Amino acid sequence: MDQHGTLFLVPTPVGNLSDMTFRGVEVLQSVDLIACEDTRTSATLLRHYGIDRPRTAYHQHNEHRKTKSLVEQLKSGKSIALITDAGTPSISDPGFMLVRASIENGIRVEALPGPTSFVPALAASGLPTDKFVFEGFLPPKKGRASRIERLSTEERTIILFESPHRLQKLVKQLIDAFGADRPAVVCREISKKFETYHRGTLQTLTDWAESETRVKGEIVLILAGKSYYDRLRKENNIEEIPR
Repeated sequence: MDQHGTLFLVPTPVGNLSDMTFRGVEVLQSVDLIACEDTRTSATLLRHYGIDRPRTAYHQHNEHRKTKSLVEQLKSGKSIALITDAGTPSISDPGFMLVRASIENGIRVEALPGPTSFVPALAASGLPTDKFVFEGFLPPKKGRASRIERLSTEERTIILFESPHRLQKLVKQLIDAFGADRPAVVCREISKKFETYHRGTLQTLTDWAESETRVKGEIVLILAGKSYYDRLRKENNIEEIPR
């Protein structure tokens, strides 16, 4: 009989604490250990739901060192829940390394469904949702320009993450590669009090970003894929879009 514990990947709210699932709360209440991206940030959520379980920090700066220790605890029979500050573990957050090591050691991994930012942003964007590619954060320096250039010919809807203070720079880079009239949507503060959607083109978005002195909150940027963009051009009899 397998005596190993189970690794649970538990999504946490990206905004409203009420977005936590019943099953997520039940798992967090029952595990032997909760591995948190930031134990201080997670304390607010755990306190809200009356969860008092041992915690340990697991983030991008210690995951190489900490993975081995967590796997050993799982092999000894302990159950561990992995949570991040917001959203689903391993989706642009720590988690992949621990999941891979757990699978390699025959440990059961259960990923719970739950909150994430890019799915509701895509659903409410008004851009095609049948096919899409999630790119997360683009490389900050090396490989960034070539990645953007490749994405300019991507047929599917494109989903990106970006921080508020780098949004203007990203939109200008995208204009150079995609053209100013590529349909795009900026989604901010998903599931929070000040959730907003700014829909238009890359040009109107850069105009908006420049007019906003302080853009705050988590940013999801969604771009129309080339096939949808070309269809719009054909429907409107536009021969060429200036770049």
